[in-house]
Amino acid sequence: MADEAARAFAEADFERARRILMRRDPRLGAVIKRVGRCALPDSRTREPFAALVRVIMGQQLSGKAAETIYGRVVDLAGGRDAVTPATIRGLSAVHLRAAGVSRPKISYLYDLADRVSDGGLDLHALDGHPDEEVIARITAVKGLGRWSAEMFLMFRLNRPDIFPVTDLGIVKGMQRLHGMKRRPAERTMLRLAEPWRPYRSIAAWYVWRALE
Repeated sequence: MADEAARAFAEADFERARRILMRRDPRLGAVIKRVGRCALPDSRTREPFAALVRVIMGQQLSGKAAETIYGRVVDLAGGRDAVTPATIRGLSAVHLRAAGVSRPKISYLYDLADRVSDGGLDLHALDGHPDEEVIARITAVKGLGRWSAEMFLMFRLNRPDIFPVTDLGIVKGMQRLHGMKRRPAERTMLRLAEPWRPYRSIAAWYVWRALE
């Protein structure tokens, strides 16, 4: 049975989290006030397999570049509803390379498709598992590390308290938010984010927006 830590947030939860974060942190609150509604709930509409395909496309790339390449993969598959393990496995490496997918990422896509197809990774069942167990299961896939699992937790499962300190956008956003001359260390970011618990996912989304 899913525990509280494994529960996805509803829209009302996000609104409550916004208000609490604004009270706790005036600097982050200014960003929240400027940006408005947190759009994390919108990302949950993507199917879990397609969500992980999108995560793989996002590795080491800007959001815009990743979305462009993901869009090409979607077109090759036959549309957003056709991004399945079978269709991805059926795409040739030549066509994926032409779409802009790197050779390592092609191998990651194939491994993900194989694990989901053979039942080794039940993506729909992940809704019911705590964060660290979700991370353990996803990082068993070739090429998917903790960052990839954290993106899945945030954007697909809408878990409320994920803070991806290895994400470059988070590093730059924290630097700008706090007016730092140098990029902060992970331990510094974790310390600064401590008052945001248990809503660090929502805070992280606004930290990204601080760069806009």
